Amino acid sequence: MTSSPPFVPQSDPPLPPWETLPTMYDLPSDNPEEPGLPDDFHFLQPLLLYLTFQPTIWNPELVYSAADLNLYYDLQHPLWYKRPDWFGVVGVSKLYKGEDLRLSYVTWQEPANPFVVVELLSPGTEAEDLGMKKNAAHKPPSKWEVYERILRIPYYIVFSRYTDELQAFQLAGGHYEPMNLTQGRLPMPELGLSLGLWQGSFQDIPKLWLRWFTLAGELIPLATEEAATAKQEAAQARQKAEQLTERLRQLGVNPDELD
Repeated sequence: MTSSPPFVPQSDPPLPPWETLPTMYDLPSDNPEEPGLPDDFHFLQPLLLYLTFQPTIWNPELVYSAADLNLYYDLQHPLWYKRPDWFGVVGVSKLYKGEDLRLSYVTWQEPANPFVVVELLSPGTEAEDLGMKKNAAHKPPSKWEVYERILRIPYYIVFSRYTDELQAFQLAGGHYEPMNLTQGRLPMPELGLSLGLWQGSFQDIPKLWLRWFTLAGELIPLATEEAATAKQEAAQARQKAEQLTERLRQLGVNPDELD
């Protein structure tokens, strides 16, 4: 004899699913086996860094950056990798050997290691990102160990969108030392850039973003911002011309008859 299914109490009328089923916060995109997988912020924030990473003292053809790309770092364990949320390199071409888009960044086949790495803090990755977690000897080292001890990346940045906290570390004497903000930014003179927090709208989303500036503190503009500025300047120039034309007419001068 088969048993009847358990009775599930139900309201009348039934509640809508968005009130009874798990929410976005209950069902995050993170994979328990590999925490920190991209969500909306993990897509947009690296994109903003990618679009504004324009070192002023380097040939643009020798500047490369990537987001969520496998970074292979150990000749003795060639399958071990880390996947930074974003990293930037100078002294390498945008294409692998000048020929092809990269499938990964294999440090022993590239002329330079990353110069700066940014990790976006997630609750599941905080311990590893901030060097509080040491892996067992037979396991791959933590991100902190790889960036500091193996690849010796000069600048390591950690940003939390949950607390808007920016933490930065600079390689000094073989170890990461905390960096202090200078006028609210992290200067990197070797790039001719500084990195700081910017309250603004990117992709029509207003919030606090991590963004590249010049050393003097001017924003590295996006192409859309440059176009908007040019449009605004053209409109101002037209307005001034119209004002000048009207003033000439008031003085009895016909501007159409002027050479």
